[in-house]
Amino acid sequence: MALELIHNACFQCDTRSADTLEPGVYRVILDEPQLQKFVVVRIAPEKERPSKTVDASAAETTPAKKKRKRKPSPPLVGDLIWTDRDALIDLRARGLLTAVEIERENVDEPKKKSQIKEYDRRCRTMACFLDYDRLVDGILLHRGLGGLVAEARAVDGTGRSFVYALWSLLCRKGLLASSLIPRHDLKGAPGVSRPCDPDGREKAGRKTKEQRVARDTLNVILPPKQPGMSSEWTFRILAADSAIKPPKPRMPTRCDIILKDFRSKVVEINGRTELVLSELGSYPTDEQIARVLTSNLTELERIREKTTKGHFQRSQRGLTGRNWMGVAGPGHTWAIDSTIADMHLRSSVNRNWIIGRPIVYVIVDVWSTAVVGFYVCLTGPSWDTAKVSLFNAVASAELMGELWGCQWQATLDPAPTLCFALMCDRGEYLSAKHRATAMKLLPLTSYAMPYRPDLKGLVEVLHRIEKDSQFQFFVPGAIDARRKEMELKRVDPSKSVLTLAQYTRYLHEMFSMYNLTADRSERLDAHMIAAGVYPSPSGLWRWGHQVGIGVRRQISESELISELLPHSIATVGRSSIRHVRCDYMSEEIKQEQWTTIARNLGSWDIRTHYYPGSMSRIWTPDPAASGMLKLELWDESRASPETSYDEWLDALAIQTMRRPQEKHQVKEISQSSMDRMQAIVDSGRRQTADALAKSSGSKPPPIREARAAEIAAQTSRDKKPSRSKVVENLRNEAFAAYYAAYSDVMKKVST
Repeated sequence: MALELIHNACFQCDTRSADTLEPGVYRVILDEPQLQKFVVVRIAPEKERPSKTVDASAAETTPAKKKRKRKPSPPLVGDLIWTDRDALIDLRARGLLTAVEIERENVDEPKKKSQIKEYDRRCRTMACFLDYDRLVDGILLHRGLGGLVAEARAVDGTGRSFVYALWSLLCRKGLLASSLIPRHDLKGAPGVSRPCDPDGREKAGRKTKEQRVARDTLNVILPPKQPGMSSEWTFRILAADSAIKPPKPRMPTRCDIILKDFRSKVVEINGRTELVLSELGSYPTDEQIARVLTSNLTELERIREKTTKGHFQRSQRGLTGRNWMGVAGPGHTWAIDSTIADMHLRSSVNRNWIIGRPIVYVIVDVWSTAVVGFYVCLTGPSWDTAKVSLFNAVASAELMGELWGCQWQATLDPAPTLCFALMCDRGEYLSAKHRATAMKLLPLTSYAMPYRPDLKGLVEVLHRIEKDSQFQFFVPGAIDARRKEMELKRVDPSKSVLTLAQYTRYLHEMFSMYNLTADRSERLDAHMIAAGVYPSPSGLWRWGHQVGIGVRRQISESELISELLPHSIATVGRSSIRHVRCDYMSEEIKQEQWTTIARNLGSWDIRTHYYPGSMSRIWTPDPAASGMLKLELWDESRASPETSYDEWLDALAIQTMRRPQEKHQVKEISQSSMDRMQAIVDSGRRQTADALAKSSGSKPPPIREARAAEIAAQTSRDKKPSRSKVVENLRNEAFAAYYAAYSDVMKKVST
């Protein structure tokens, strides 16, 4: 930095310039070319002089304890030095003068009334020194500072020493008004302990009421009942507090724990000896303990000791960056997380059944904050359900609408494909199934460290939005976990009204609204604003792909089904493909005549993939070609398409549990029927035996005549039919029975 010998500039003189100026740091007061003089003041020597050595004999006689001396004030400077102008310029040319930049301390403007008043007084007193023209005129007129000092003293009647002290302050810090700001923060030696040890410093502060009364009335100085804080007490307090592990309890409880180490009096209580506190003054008060524990700590350190390290890192640490740092664009990095929904659901099989709270998976694109997929299930969390969530994120809107029985809205354009990097939970990441899937479909996977949900805060926030939305629209049966925790309200599952499919459609509408309406104005830079990007997650997603920073990966639907959906075993039977006791069929299987082969050569098992949220279809590898065969659920099957696999298995489980009771009821009914049938047979035997016993021995009529007589007896109330009419009726009855049997046989053959 080039040296300019102007007003208020500072420079340092080399030792070789001693013939003109003594070595040290100088400040230029004024330059007077007409007089060929510079007026400067020396504000600091070249180096501090070494302290004087202490004689050994004198050191021995020095008492062991000395009262701490007050830190001396810096010496006054400001004597004017008139220097030949050409000589000083010559020293600068020879390189013996070096420019010095004295950095000013960052001092805030005074805020207290007393400090503002003092600052204004200083500025009024030194106004003639701060005005350059008045300063130059006063120095040249009086050849010194005498006239300026007299003018300053006349302002407020201040003393001569006070004016010279302020002039020294201006010379050291600069000829500016801000150099006169009072620095009360430097007074009192901050950070220096002042223990009240025995035979040392007395307790500072206001006297107690008892001491003041004794002093004013009896003129007696009473010693304080509560001594000041000594070094011994300080060490004992800090040692006891170090044994309390964070998070530290509240200060009253903390003081009680620390005072356990100050018990010194032994008493006998119920035959046991215990330590208790001695008389007043033998232990520190809560205020003294609190001062020891907090006086040397910053505000941040006080906050950290009130909580655990993990909680501080999650909820109270300073934010060091953005969650999309290092993410190339939309579709590059996804974050997946699961939570238990604050909602009880009802079964679609029987709405009287309450099936509990579901698991909700949410997948978020980190760059655009868009929800690319979600999944609602009754099992998990596990990597199997996480894979189904990934399938939901990349499946077409048409397929998702068919599976859930609704109009599935596609809010992201272009449609999402599998990401490059996936962030998941630790338990899912360490599973063997995750390793197998990631090697085929996911180039990079990672997980956050345990108990650090803040590293996936975006997904956690969306879970909160999802749960809060249930109260915005007053969904019956929803659980406000935070309100439940604060007010301890009980939850009534009977108020729930939604099934699994209905809750899935509800979340789809909610996430669609979020993708289209969430405000992301703070994410738009100048180029995005100029391009007219709509400030929403879907708008960011679309713009990122339009400018070429989006990530898309082409993976066939067959590969997604085989790698992401769970698999099971189905059986090819004589009439259909049986899977979990339900029937499936497709046109391709009919053409290949799989059921005909099974009927003639026996059934066989095939590998199938199913979607856990819907029984409507399954997929199986096509043995005659590549890809997957889609098998549709029969209308006559036992399950309906909107039923989930978990609900269907629940129904089968309930059926199995009811089977012993049903068998018991069947046995009761069969036994009762057998008893009644046996009673009928026994009654017929008795009546027949009685009739034969009463007979005179005549031969009974033929069966045809006996039947005709029976019919005639039944129609005796009407007109008695002729014998030919009876024969005709018998003939018609026989033909009707024959045609009924024939129709039944034809129906069985046709089916």
